Amino acid sequence: MSNTLLRVCPSDLKMPFELKKQSSAFLELVNKTDQCVAFKVKTTNPRKYAVRPASGVVPPRGSFGISIVMQAPKEIPPDYHCKDKFLVQSIVVEEGTAPNDIVPDMFSKAPGKLVEEFKLRVIYVPANPPSPVPEEAEEEDSLDSDVDHEVEPPSTSNSTSGHGHASRSQTSHNEDVSLVSKSGDQESRYAEENKKIQKELELLRKTKPSPGGFSATFVLLIFSLSFLLGYLMLGSRA
Repeated sequence: MSNTLLRVCPSDLKMPFELKKQSSAFLELVNKTDQCVAFKVKTTNPRKYAVRPASGVVPPRGSFGISIVMQAPKEIPPDYHCKDKFLVQSIVVEEGTAPNDIVPDMFSKAPGKLVEEFKLRVIYVPANPPSPVPEEAEEEDSLDSDVDHEVEPPSTSNSTSGHGHASRSQTSHNEDVSLVSKSGDQESRYAEENKKIQKELELLRKTKPSPGGFSATFVLLIFSLSFLLGYLMLGSRA
């Protein structure tokens, strides 16, 4: 039979479950009629639950909230399955009926009397469900774990300075080698030129001067000056 007096929300009582801790849940009763409706809440395990209030009156088209407190559980049931149930009974009452006027006999079934009943199951849910972790956060965690296992590379500043120092040392060494090779080439050229001049001077000494020509001493002086000038010019270019 469908309920025509009260709508009970939610249809199942989801109770947060945490070992050795009290928990609570809430029910909302909504009056679907233009009359006053009295209610009474019963449970199959009254020692385990405290219902506040257990009875009352819902005004026409109004609503009423009920708090249900579960005592701290001492053990975990198999598969978190709960066999407890609740029953909400409702009847139409006269306007002006007070909560203190509600007695158990009002909900007894009799011919021509409408007493509606709504049954609820108790379903345990985790008291502190784990929050879903975004995929991006999971990827970042996996990347961080991978980095932890990697060998740390040397710092960029040290490697760069070391490379620069090595490059400067290599360049300086190459320049020194180049200077030594140039100096050796210049000395060899000077020696060859000197030998040529010595040979030419020897030939000039043996040759007699022609009439009106230059003397051997003058020629020797010219060659010496030429050799000295060429040495100075080559030295300035180096």
